[in-house]
Parts: sequence; structure tokens; C-alpha cells
Amino acid sequence: MGDVLPLLMGGFETALQPQNLLFALIGAVLGTVIGVLPGIGPAGALAMLLPIVLNMNPVGAIIMLAALYCGAMYGGSTTSILLNVPGESSSVVTCLDGHQMALQGRAGSALCISAIGSFIAGTLGVVALMLFAPRIAEWALNFGPPEYFVLMVFGLSSVAALSGGSLVKGLMAMTLGLMISTMGTDVTGVARFTFGIAEMLDGIEFLIVTIGLFAVSEVLLNTNELRSGEAKSVIKHRLYISFQEIRESLGAIGRGTAIGFVVGVMPGAGAGIASFLSYSVESQISKNPERFGKGEIRGVAAPESANNAASAGAMVPMLTLGIPGSGTTAILLLALTALNVHPGPMMFSQHPEVVWGLIAALYVGNVMLLILNLPMVGLFVRLLYVPLRLMLPVIMVICVVGVYNVNQQTLDLIFLCGFGVLGYFMRKHAYPVAPVILGLVLGTRMEEALRQSMIMSQGNLLVLLERPIVAAFLLLTLLFLCLPLILQKLRFRGRKVQLETEG
Repeated sequence: MGDVLPLLMGGFETALQPQNLLFALIGAVLGTVIGVLPGIGPAGALAMLLPIVLNMNPVGAIIMLAALYCGAMYGGSTTSILLNVPGESSSVVTCLDGHQMALQGRAGSALCISAIGSFIAGTLGVVALMLFAPRIAEWALNFGPPEYFVLMVFGLSSVAALSGGSLVKGLMAMTLGLMISTMGTDVTGVARFTFGIAEMLDGIEFLIVTIGLFAVSEVLLNTNELRSGEAKSVIKHRLYISFQEIRESLGAIGRGTAIGFVVGVMPGAGAGIASFLSYSVESQISKNPERFGKGEIRGVAAPESANNAASAGAMVPMLTLGIPGSGTTAILLLALTALNVHPGPMMFSQHPEVVWGLIAALYVGNVMLLILNLPMVGLFVRLLYVPLRLMLPVIMVICVVGVYNVNQQTLDLIFLCGFGVLGYFMRKHAYPVAPVILGLVLGTRMEEALRQSMIMSQGNLLVLLERPIVAAFLLLTLLFLCLPLILQKLRFRGRKVQLETEG
């Protein structure tokens, strides 16, 4: 710690220079605005800014990109909570309880805990990055294809938390997501389930499925209520969070931060898996798991903390090993290389001003986002007072524009409508839609890791069980799938004993 502190102070001295503070502010504002728009996400936001930053000095460029990254990670939660429109995989889980809180008049609390959780997790993630980066990176190198495969299988155990009342329906929905992930060209170049349509060779975009199942189905449900005269009246929203709600959420924020950072360090795992896992853990250990999916504030705090901590974790392999931990850090790596700064084991000694400037910029960016976004909560909540007959067409326009901008293909809009109708009927018949996204997010990477594992073991997967990390993750998967049933029986027995005692 004694060696780190002077370096960090030097980083702050760099980051707090007036021109670098301006770069950080521009990055934070742009990131938040772009993060709100579906279809762009953090990676897209950084890619849009690359032509500008490549003409800047390396320190100023990386400070702006770091602040943009933080802002884009936060921005996706706003539309998830207010409109049920997730822009990327890490925002999907926030919809489950965040939008329910908005429907109950608690949008202000959801937005505030999202900002607070993001700030705490982002800050603690940067502290961990600063103190433990080299050692954690060495540990992450122990992960090969078999370990990544069982990590994805463990991620699928989150379906137990996302299934609502029926694990069977949740598994069916997850299987649908896995099936959708197989559409397109596989890793060997073979086309599957494309039906002879050239546009489907790349598969179905994640964004199309997500916005269709969540946002378009929400529009259809609300339209149906308007037509039948069942539309809910406008609820008066409490703008800010109570101290009690913050206290309830602190444990979830801490656990989400730890899970997010560890998952983020593993190259290729990503913030999406971190948010699903943190939500699953939170619902499993809760004394009232039935409240999740119905407006539980910890269901917002945990995934929002996890995805921001994962963004800090993803920096570890990029800075120490030159291995991007996510799509976003891959673009950061590209930017650094173009600026003649080469991440790797020697970066901390060869370019200390860039490394510590980046770490300080992440601190500064998180503080800026908290200061910028908490006062904006009241303005964001005002969106919910717009009458549904005016709001629903606007949401549809946002969805259509966001999806069409990805590939500029009419087929994508047809799929968008199809998944919207599918989501409508799934929600009408109590089938959870989040497990579809879980299967879609993990499917392709699972298949690739499984193929590589099969090659390593020459087709004998039992050999892989000799690897301790593989065995540990498989045991955790079984535990997570069985835990809801065990806890349910224990709670039932506890209530029965309590009733007998009272009687």
C-alpha cells in the first residue's frame, strides 16, 4: 500500500488537471446520454468516440474513454427502470424489479439506488483494481475452456431466481434462448437454422430479442389495457430514496460488487453474467424470495452494483496481460495500442502516468456520475407522468430506431415484432422472459467453450472433472438449482412449527 499511494496521488494530480477534468466531464455526460439509447451500449459508445480521441494525447484520451465507459454502464439502467427497455445484457436484470418499482410509484428510489450502487461498486472495483490487479490476473489465467464452460453452466443456474413461481417454465424459457443462440453460422463456418435467408447467417441480434420481449411486449400489454379501459391511473412518485431503503440495500451492493469484480476479471465472462449471478445469489439468500420480481429494491441494487464492478474487473486482464476482458475493454485496448501505449506486464513501469491516470479517472468519473445523476432523478421520474397514449408510440419509435440502426435491415424489424408478440403471450401466461435472455447471452460462448473442451479431452468430458475449478462450479450449479426447493421446504416446516406453537 505504501508504494501504491504515491503513484495514485500522481494519477490524481494528472486526472485533476483542468483540461483532463473537462475530458472526464464530457466523457461522463456523453456516456450517460448514449447509455440511455438502446442498441449502442458501452462498446458502441467507445467506438463512436475513437476517431476523436486518437488525435488527443494518450492521458487525456484514456481519461475521456474511462469516464465514457462509466457513464454508459450507468445510463442503461434509466430506460430499464422507467420504460422496461434494456439496452444491453447487463441491464436486463434491472428491468425485473426496477420497472415494477416504477409501476408502484417508487421510480425515484430505484433510480437513486442504481446511482448509489453504481458509485459504491465502481469505486470499490477501482480500489481492487489498484491493489490486487497483478495477482488477480495470474489467478484468472487458470481458467481454460473447461472452466469457462462450467462457469456458463453455473450462470444458467440463475434461471432458478428468474423463474418466478415455476422452475419448469423458467427452464423452458431458458431452453428457447439457447435454441435462438444456435441460429446462424457456428464456429466452424456451418450455417444452421437460417432457412436460406442470407441476413440470418450472423444469427439474431441480442438487442432484437431483448427489446422485443421486454419493451414491445410492455407496449402491447399497456395498449390492451387502454383498449379495455383497465389502464392504471398515474401514480404519484416519491422522488428520492429513504435511509431505510439504503440500509436494506447495502448488503446487496457489497455482494454484487464482489461477484461483479470477480466475474469481470475473467476474460469473456462480461457484465451480463455478473448481473444475472448477483441477482440469483440475492434471491437465494433472501428471507423473502417471493418479493423478487415484484419491486424488491435489492433486485435493483445487486445487478447494478455487479455490472459496474465487472467493468472495473475487466480492466485487470487488459492492463496487466494485454487481454481484453470484454468487448468494451477490447476497444480500449485498440485505442491504447493506436496511441502507442501497449498494455501488458510492463505497462505499469513503462507508462505509469497512463495507468494511474486511468485509475484516478475511474474514481473521478464515478464521483461525477453520482453528482450528475442524483439531481436528475426528479426530471427522469417526470417521464412517467406522460399519458400512456402519448408515451407508448414514443417507446415504439425508440425501439424501432434502436433496432434498425444496428444492421439497417427490414428483417430485424419483423423479428422485433415477432418477439414482441411472443413476449406478450409469455407474460400473459406467466412464462418468465428473462431466462430467454440468459440462454441467449450464454449459448454461443457455452458452445464455443464446450467444443474447445472436447478437443482438449479428446471427447471424454469425464477427464475434465479432475480439474478442481470444474468440479467446484458443477457442485455450485447443482446447489443453486436445488436451493430454492430446499429453502421452500425449510420455510414451510418453520411456519408449520410456528403455527403449532401458537396453537
